[in-house]
Amino acid sequence: MEVKRVVPSGYCKGVVNAIKLAKQTRAENPDEKIYILGMLVHNSFVSDELASLGIITLDDSVAGKEELLDKVDEGIIIFTAHGISDRIKNKAAAKGLKYVDATCVDVLKTQNIIKEHLKEGYQIIYFGKKKHPEAEAVLSISDRIHLVTDEKDLEALDLKEDKLFLTNQTTMSYLELKDLIEKVKQIYPQTVVQQEICNATSSRQEAIAKLTDCDLLYVVGDSKSNNTNKLVDIARKQGIRKVLLIHSYKDIDRNDLADVEKVYVTAGASTPPLLIDEVISYLKEAE
Repeated sequence: MEVKRVVPSGYCKGVVNAIKLAKQTRAENPDEKIYILGMLVHNSFVSDELASLGIITLDDSVAGKEELLDKVDEGIIIFTAHGISDRIKNKAAAKGLKYVDATCVDVLKTQNIIKEHLKEGYQIIYFGKKKHPEAEAVLSISDRIHLVTDEKDLEALDLKEDKLFLTNQTTMSYLELKDLIEKVKQIYPQTVVQQEICNATSSRQEAIAKLTDCDLLYVVGDSKSNNTNKLVDIARKQGIRKVLLIHSYKDIDRNDLADVEKVYVTAGASTPPLLIDEVISYLKEAE
């Protein structure tokens, strides 16, 4: 059995910067309580590492960010790499809390592009994942932003305006976005389109799409990670015989390796390099 790593895979610059910023915040404030409003990046191993430094991740799967913020009365708040609304920032400041913004520069770029088009009078069609923190931060900007998760959502819109602008969450599938753009042009031919899938996401997806000799693909990452799940989706659409999402080498079932000649390993942009290395080492020992 031949084991190969897909290049690129694993951490992107936005994730590296967010983790570095969180650790730096702890180093500079050794005695302060530090909270993250949701998962800093969507990987439980990263959250566990930060917890070992006394950085508390507040669970945004059971409550909204504003509700979570209501529970914090002292210390430092870190906003995640996925972006945050101005309303939450202002509320934190009004409570007298110090905050650190770890928003990815690519996410900020998309937000600024949307704000510019809103000022110019556009209605925004935004392709994203429902309840994802990046999408929620964007939707909080204006009620003139319309979330679409698929073509059915697009068909349900009834926009009469001449000025329409389509963009997207940075971690979506480039194949799904391509299909959506074609559909938008059919329904609203006047729509101005600007694709905003970040380079880290698109390069990892394109690397998967180029695999032609893969019997089994392991995608290492957290099931909460949108960019990780999109790697799985694209691999399956490309016809790879077996595609498995795992958190670590501990999830590998040796029965899945039967009759496999070539196995590839890739990972989402929020997956620690150590986890990828461990998976590859485990598979090579299993040869």
